[in-house]
Amino acid sequence: MRAVAAPTDRRFRRAQPKPARKRKVNLRQAWLSARIVGVLTLAVYGGWRGTALVLGASYLQVSRISVRGNDRLSNGEVLALVHGLRGRNILTVSLAEWQTRLLSSPWVEDARLRRVLPSRIDIAIRERVPMGIARLSGALYLVDDEGVVIDEFGPNYADLNLPMIDGLASRQSDGAADQARARLAARVLTALEARPDLAERVSQIDVADAHDAVVMLDGDTAMLRLGEDEFVERIQGYLDVAPALRERVADIDYVDMRFNERLYVRPVKKGGATAPPQRR
Repeated sequence: MRAVAAPTDRRFRRAQPKPARKRKVNLRQAWLSARIVGVLTLAVYGGWRGTALVLGASYLQVSRISVRGNDRLSNGEVLALVHGLRGRNILTVSLAEWQTRLLSSPWVEDARLRRVLPSRIDIAIRERVPMGIARLSGALYLVDDEGVVIDEFGPNYADLNLPMIDGLASRQSDGAADQARARLAARVLTALEARPDLAERVSQIDVADAHDAVVMLDGDTAMLRLGEDEFVERIQGYLDVAPALRERVADIDYVDMRFNERLYVRPVKKGGATAPPQRR
């Protein structure tokens, strides 16, 4: 078979790009990429430089610390707990860290720190309130209503007029105050707040039995067993009948006031022994 040659039609020829045009497109893309990289680099540098300037700005360094809410602790003692806070950048300083330092003081029950721009930190303190002087492990300590030991009692606390609290430590607590017993003592003292005249007369509270508060009054050797409630009423009930009781029983060991209709008196026998309780 004989091959037939057909004439070439220019309309169907494949276009061939010119090398110069391809180079122009590549240069444009490279220039655009370089501009994007340059802009990003400037943005990153600007952010870093701006952050560095802010972090190093003297007007954002903590220069003032205000303290409120403290009574027993002086301002100087509170500021000593946050020594090193001045000069820190107010925007980046960890307030939680300094709060932990404040809570390390047994007098501080709670502490709140607040930033006040541009350079002040406000500290609000809530102190523990001692409810009594507890005998623990042979020493005397100030304790609060949860049994937390605040400090050892000494001459520097002579201005505090607080009752003595015995029986706070249980065998299982290794000499520390038991919370249930501390709460019972706190309930007695809270009830007595309504009767300041009676509160002033209570010299000692014994909570060795977490369900039976025993109190002693100034000028009276009798122990009053009050149970878990009606503390004020039972103390007042004893005072009402105390003169008549003393006429019958000169030396009283304890008076059981837990039964509202009856009271039981246990006299002290001669020689230090005790007689069986007598119902009154």
